[in-house]
Amino acid sequence: MKLDLLAIGPHPDDVELTSGGTLLKMAQAGYRTGILDLTQGETGSRGTPETRLRESDRAAKILKVKIRRNLALPDARLETHEEYKKAVAAIIRELRPRTVILPYWDGRHPDHYTASKLGYEACFLAGLRNYPLEGEAFRPFKILYAAAYADPRPTFAVDITAQYATRRRAILAYASQFRPPRGQRRSKVYLPLDELEERMSVQARYYGRMIGVKYAEAFVLKEIMAVDDVVELPVRSV
Repeated sequence: MKLDLLAIGPHPDDVELTSGGTLLKMAQAGYRTGILDLTQGETGSRGTPETRLRESDRAAKILKVKIRRNLALPDARLETHEEYKKAVAAIIRELRPRTVILPYWDGRHPDHYTASKLGYEACFLAGLRNYPLEGEAFRPFKILYAAAYADPRPTFAVDITAQYATRRRAILAYASQFRPPRGQRRSKVYLPLDELEERMSVQARYYGRMIGVKYAEAFVLKEIMAVDDVVELPVRSV
C-alpha cells in the first residue's frame, strides 16, 4: 500500500499525543495515512507490550489510519544503528509515503530525539539506489517534525478543532498509560504520564490560539516554505 502520510513514533501513543489530530484530519480529507511505532514500550512503568499493542490497534481505528506497524526495536535503547536504519528504510520503501512526520530532534526522552535522527537517516538511505536493501529506491518528499514535546517555535500549525475530541479518545485508548487503577498511580519515580494527556490538551489550545482557532497541532520544518499568494495568507498579524 502506498501512503500519503506516515507518522513515526518511538513508542505506542507518541503519535497520538503529538500529531493524532493531524493524522485524523488528513484521513478525513481522503489521504492514506499510517503509523510506524519503533518500539513496544516494554520498559515503561505501566502496561505490557501485549496490552499496549491492543491499545495501539484500537487507537489506530479511531484515527482512521490505513496501516499501523511496530518494529519491536528495543525500548529505551534506540540507536542510529545500521540494522535499525535498515528496518525503518525498508518500511519507507514499502509504503512510499510522500510526507513523513518525525519527533522533534530535541526532547526529554532519549528515544524521542534518537527516533528523530533514526527516521531522518532512514528516509535518506531509502532513496539510495545501491544501498543494500530490498525494494525499489524511494525517498519521501517532505519531513515534518512534531513540536509537541519540545515546544520550539513552530513553522506552522494545523487546525484540529473538529478532530480534537476524537484525538482525545485515541489518546485515552491507552488506558494502561493514562487511566491505570488508582493503586498503580503511586510511584517514587516521577511519571509525566500522570499529567501528559492534560498537558497535550493545554498545548493544543495554546497552538490553536497562535493561529486563531480553538485547538491546533504544531510542526517544524528545516526548510523554507514557499508561498504563492501573499494577499490571502491566513492568521491575522494585528
